Amino acid sequence: MRALHQTELTGPSRMCLVTDAPVPTAGPGEVLVRVTAAGVNFADVMQTRGTYAGGPRAPYVAGFEAAGEVVALGARVSGLRRGDHVIGTGYGAFAEYMVLPAAGAAPVPAGWTGEQALGLVLNWGTALAALRIGHIAAGETVLVQAAAGGVGQAAVRLATHHGATVIGSASPDKHDVVRALGATHALDRNADVGAEVLRLTANRGADLVLESAGGDAFRAALAATRRITGRMVVYGMAGGEAAISNRELDFTHPIHLIGLHMGTLAQEAPDLFTELMAELATLIAAGVYPPGRPTVHELADGPEVLAALEAGATVGKLALRP
Repeated sequence: MRALHQTELTGPSRMCLVTDAPVPTAGPGEVLVRVTAAGVNFADVMQTRGTYAGGPRAPYVAGFEAAGEVVALGARVSGLRRGDHVIGTGYGAFAEYMVLPAAGAAPVPAGWTGEQALGLVLNWGTALAALRIGHIAAGETVLVQAAAGGVGQAAVRLATHHGATVIGSASPDKHDVVRALGATHALDRNADVGAEVLRLTANRGADLVLESAGGDAFRAALAATRRITGRMVVYGMAGGEAAISNRELDFTHPIHLIGLHMGTLAQEAPDLFTELMAELATLIAAGVYPPGRPTVHELADGPEVLAALEAGATVGKLALRP
């Protein structure tokens, strides 16, 4: 099969197209999917540099997210059949076929294509989970970091739907996109976001902060979070690692700090994962969650697409067509 191989963990430039990769086999609890569309996420960039926790060692078939048709079932799989169209995450999505864990596979919404369904679990699922475990309430102020990205755009839409006032941080050339999604304010991600949020909230801070930017932006997000009652949900580290000490949590930033990873959530809290997928189906039926409109590239263009994502030169959801 055609696939994108990552040969070394030194970045997207070490990814190349091959035409003779073996088709994987579904093991117990897994399904084999003929990929119709693969989602591109910042986790893919991290994996090319070996910074994604628990990811495969090089060489490997790249990609985490895909939609497609179930063509084979492994042992102990129930609830899925050959011919079902699903969306999910696993290893080896940038290929014509990949294996998905059956428990984490969600149905492609009726009438949607695979491309339109990309982001259902990783982007919209993460955004909804962050708002749910962050205990969003109507009338609160929510800061969404990287608001023009895949998760960020979903979070802005969902937070607005929940009746929150949304502040989105992004590059200035993406501010129109952020506002069009429902954000009341759009901030330059390179400005002093913490100070700007305090100014916009009469020095109270944001009730809920969704943080995926990492690095220095993590520190800005801490400063932007309302003391004592404010919550910050961390689900990414695009700008690198950042740390906070117990002393800071006690004296400087006394906030509720929550970590989130959708793969871990699906594994450790399967009932919550099921609830989130059911809620997304309701949001789809209500028109709150519209069909996705990713920017689609050919499989061979994967290395360039990941490089652009790493450079912060993209907007919204990105996809590869096998």
